Amino acid sequence: MVTKTSGGNAAFHNFHNDYAHVADPNERRRLALAEIDKAPFGWYHIRAIIVAGIGFFTDAYDLFAVGLVTNMLGMVYWQDSKTPGLIPAKADTAIKISTSAGTVVGQVGFGILADIVGRKRMYGLELMVIIFATVAQALSSDSKAISIVGIIVFWRVIMGIGIGGDYPLSSIITSEFATTKWRGAMMGSVFAMQGIGQFGAGIMALIVTAGFKESLETAKTAGACTGVCGLAVDKMWRIVIGFGAVPGCIALYYRLTIPETPRYTFDVARDIVQGGSDAKAYLDGVAHGVPDEIERVKVMQEDSDRLEVPKASVSEFISWISKWQNGKVLLGTAGSWFLLDVAFYGVGLNNAVILKQIGYAGGKDVYHILYNTAVGNLIIVCAGAIPGYWVTVAFVDTWGRKPIQLMGFTILTILFCIMGFGYHKLSGHALLGLYVLAQFFFNFGPNSTTFIVPGECFPTRYRSTSHGISAASGKVGAIIAQALIGPLRTRGATKTNASPWLNHVLQIFALFMFLGIFTTLLIPETKRKTLEQLAGEVPGTPEYDVAQGLGRHADSPTGDVHKESQTPEKIV
Repeated sequence: MVTKTSGGNAAFHNFHNDYAHVADPNERRRLALAEIDKAPFGWYHIRAIIVAGIGFFTDAYDLFAVGLVTNMLGMVYWQDSKTPGLIPAKADTAIKISTSAGTVVGQVGFGILADIVGRKRMYGLELMVIIFATVAQALSSDSKAISIVGIIVFWRVIMGIGIGGDYPLSSIITSEFATTKWRGAMMGSVFAMQGIGQFGAGIMALIVTAGFKESLETAKTAGACTGVCGLAVDKMWRIVIGFGAVPGCIALYYRLTIPETPRYTFDVARDIVQGGSDAKAYLDGVAHGVPDEIERVKVMQEDSDRLEVPKASVSEFISWISKWQNGKVLLGTAGSWFLLDVAFYGVGLNNAVILKQIGYAGGKDVYHILYNTAVGNLIIVCAGAIPGYWVTVAFVDTWGRKPIQLMGFTILTILFCIMGFGYHKLSGHALLGLYVLAQFFFNFGPNSTTFIVPGECFPTRYRSTSHGISAASGKVGAIIAQALIGPLRTRGATKTNASPWLNHVLQIFALFMFLGIFTTLLIPETKRKTLEQLAGEVPGTPEYDVAQGLGRHADSPTGDVHKESQTPEKIV
């Protein structure tokens, strides 16, 4: 029997004292994690959502703002080109793809590092990268040695690495601190900040456009935006980009002071006393637990090898992922995210067509051109994207992740088929309505669930790595959409028809959405289950039997599951 130790008070208990009578480290781990799983929704959950959500606000702001900024760059740096005031298509594509390329590196790299060195040590570092690269972009300019495209592409790759790191870190930190009952809503709320970030970018573009109204009205077209107009636009794009660093700076302190997740401390660091103390600290609103250090090290040395959770290693990961019941889940999460992002990012390239349909394309002068672009994009975001995110938050813990994802892919398949095969017969208003519906079901569908599920269905020791791989697969899909499929819409373009192949591109997107239905069938339903159940670490549950290779009828000659496996632990 272990002895009680010093430390703790009435408000903040010493975890080691609370469970000093429990000799089995596995039972102590279970008791500590149960407190997190069954905790009533409180301020500590709201704080976790805000800290992670501000990062996603920044990510979405930076990604969305570039679509508004490239038009401004054309007015400033391409006045002497064949098409004065317009950025070349290749330069526009390079700037947008560079962020996705960096994001792939960040998602995989930060995902692996978070499993190796810990969530806390990496959380905040990715935000520093974003802040630094954002400020650097805002201060960039061209020279005789390097073009503005080259310097912005460089900094956006760096920024993309930071944005990529935010995906696995924010997802798994939220999931590992969340109460089981509302875990999906918490993770969905973090991801829904993307919609608010897109809205923020549009608002910021609108503000700077209104602020420089008099200067912008001096030029009738983008090609005539020189002098005071050119100077105003040069200031505008820097302000829009630079403001993206502000919310990141606000969130940085809280990210650097967030405690390590008890699940990581238990399962990877294998520090039993510290993990339990951190669980108590989180629920008490304290930065980290403060157990007796001598006793902590002693217990760690004596009991860490008795934990049933396997030690993480490259060979163990290969062995784990080689089992079909594990590999198919990663295939399902990564494949679904890849197929989704091909259409999600690809259809965004058609915003100009939609803006024209709602009367927000062009204008009588540069002011009205930029004003209409900002307002038009705000309308698109508010009409479909933002409502879709929050409807997911409302239903994801009652309806479930898998049904929402299946429904989303199915409806999107139908919508893209209608748009693709009926493109030349549909009116402009009909196309607009279908586009808004597609945006809604992207977000009340696979765009939200592909973020949530990978943060839940993998074991703690590989959760961040697996989420990073899944997210990176999505960004590979985005690159393919922007670099290969998107440009197909201009194949055979003429002066009267700029996008003759747009209907075929929409048909291709329909095929990708249809394939997403089948990858969704590979993922498990994760609602109202503990992370340990989903990882197959709880004896007496079907997940445990599958993870152990026992099968449904392993120990029952009658073909029935044991009674204890029929009634898994109830989650309050």
